[in-house]
Amino acid sequence: MSEQDQLAGRGPIAAFGRAAVDVVPEQRGPDERERYGFAGGERPDGPGRGAGSRLRVDARRNLESVLRAAREVFGELGYGAPMEEVARRAGVGVGTVYRRFPSKEVLVQRIAAEEVSWLTAQARESLYGGLTGPWDALAGFLQRAAASGAGRLLPPEAFRYAEEIGRVPEQRGGDLRAFGGAAAEGEQSADPRLLLQLLAALVARAGAAGELRPGVTVADVVLVLTAAVPVHASAAVPVREGETEGGAGHRLLQILLQGLRAA
Repeated sequence: MSEQDQLAGRGPIAAFGRAAVDVVPEQRGPDERERYGFAGGERPDGPGRGAGSRLRVDARRNLESVLRAAREVFGELGYGAPMEEVARRAGVGVGTVYRRFPSKEVLVQRIAAEEVSWLTAQARESLYGGLTGPWDALAGFLQRAAASGAGRLLPPEAFRYAEEIGRVPEQRGGDLRAFGGAAAEGEQSADPRLLLQLLAALVARAGAAGELRPGVTVADVVLVLTAAVPVHASAAVPVREGETEGGAGHRLLQILLQGLRAA
C-alpha cells in the first residue's frame, strides 16, 4: 500500500485503535515532555552514570526534538511533508528519525493520535462542563484548539467522518451511545469519530438554542478548526493595538466565528 493511500485514510492510519491510545499522554501540558508524554516509548530511566546513561539522555532529547519538529512541519505543510524536513528542523539526521519511527506513517499516527486525544478531551469538557452557554462552549473550544494548532493536525479521515455525520439525521445531535459512554465518562480516545460526535453534539446544542446560522454543520466547524494563517502572512501582518502576539490568527478566527454565529 502506498504512502499516499495510507495518508488519505485508506490504510492502517485510518484506524486509531487502542495501540494509538496507549502512546498518548492523558493531558497536554506547557512542557514538551508532558505534551508528548513518552508513555509509549521513552521513559526517563532511573539514576545512572557513565556512557549508557548519557546515551539515554541524548536519545530522549532527540525524540523530543523530532516530535516537536514533526508537529511544526505537519502543522504547516500537512502530513505529506517529507521526513527530511522533520529531520532538518529537529537538528538531527534523517537516519535518526527513521530509527525512532520506522516509517512516516508511524510518526504521523503518533502525532495525529496525540492531537485527536487532546482535542477530544477539550470537546468533552466544553460539552459536559456546564459552565457556559451553548455558543460560548463551542466558541471556547474552537479558540483553545486554534491557539494550540491541534486542529491542523487532524488525520485525513476526520473530514470524511464530519461529512458522514452531517448527512445522517439521527447523528446530527451527536449520538454518543455507540462509544459505550466513553465520551461522558472521560475515557481517553484517539479515535477521531468520537471527537466528531462530540463536536456534532456541541453544534446541535448551539443550533437548538438559535445561536448558529441555519445550515451550519459539524463539517463547517471542522473547517474552522483547521483554518490557519500562512506563516509568511502571519509574519507580515502587524499586531494591532490591544491584540496579543499572533494577532492575524486571532483575527481570522474571529471572522470565522462570526460566520458561524446567528446574526
